[in-house]
Amino acid sequence: MPVPLPLDRPIRWGILGAGRIAATVAYDIVRTDGNIVVAVGARDGERAADFGNRFGAQRSYGSYDELIADDEVDVVYIATTNPGHHEQALSVIAAGKHLLIEKPVCLNATDTAEVLDAALAADVFAMEAMWMRTNPLIRRAEHLVADGAIGEVRGVRAEFGLGKAFDPTDRLYDLDNGGGALLDLGVYCVTFARLFLGEPDSVDTVGSVASTGSDATAAMQWRFGDGREAQLWCSAETAAPNRGLIQGSTGWIATVGEFHRPRGLIVHHAGGEEVLPDPIPGGSHGYGPEIAEVDRCLRTGLAESPLVPHADTVATMRLLDDARRVLGVRYPGEAGTGP
Repeated sequence: MPVPLPLDRPIRWGILGAGRIAATVAYDIVRTDGNIVVAVGARDGERAADFGNRFGAQRSYGSYDELIADDEVDVVYIATTNPGHHEQALSVIAAGKHLLIEKPVCLNATDTAEVLDAALAADVFAMEAMWMRTNPLIRRAEHLVADGAIGEVRGVRAEFGLGKAFDPTDRLYDLDNGGGALLDLGVYCVTFARLFLGEPDSVDTVGSVASTGSDATAAMQWRFGDGREAQLWCSAETAAPNRGLIQGSTGWIATVGEFHRPRGLIVHHAGGEEVLPDPIPGGSHGYGPEIAEVDRCLRTGLAESPLVPHADTVATMRLLDDARRVLGVRYPGEAGTGP
């Protein structure tokens, strides 16, 4: 098991990458008690230096390797584009550092399992940056369901449509850069459904593929032997409200705002309807609970978070692998799409 980090000093973060998502998460890291950004590494040294100045980092590097080698970094947040995660994560683990890996952890389940297994073998904490699973409203929904607030769960619906016009140079449509609706958007839908239904017995997938070879739209129908079901849809090219719905035998729970970062919950049950407000303080981007969970795990010596367990991360990737296989989407150099 990892050695617990001391309680009397901040968790020292290194940021791998200096793009939009890196900045968004770093903004919340420095606003979470007991956490600081001490270093950033990017392929462009000037960009890394500018990023470091914005978030109070003591050091910046013009390469990823220098960041990984920094002895004063406790945990590395990998915020690069999807194809780099596998090699970068293994390098971070080899350096004995903990890591938070932006979703998807890797391009497929095989590589994802390799990274997470390597972390366990090295006594290094590793977690997929699936912030939705640490969100207090999503966790509240889990507790409500477990307590029978809407009876027996019978179905889940989730949609995530970005509405981004096709552009072959855009990362989301660039197969060489790990693009595609499933890995960027569908990963949320699949994770949401698994939280409340578990593993499906069968899946029917349909969709469309862009001229670049990336999946543009995917729809999945999950079926279970006991009659439960899920309808999941994601699209790079079509916009949507991006709501989530959990349907029970005596009621339902719907998200207010986008389901992966809800601003409230509507709980409809036999006794009436109530709206649960967003407990996350204003002024943040909503990543505080995820950062706090990493902090808690590092200070208690956990190898993985019980909120984002390794097995669930790999199982989600297997379902995405299967959906890509049906649509005929494969990334360059990919030996296969899962075990």
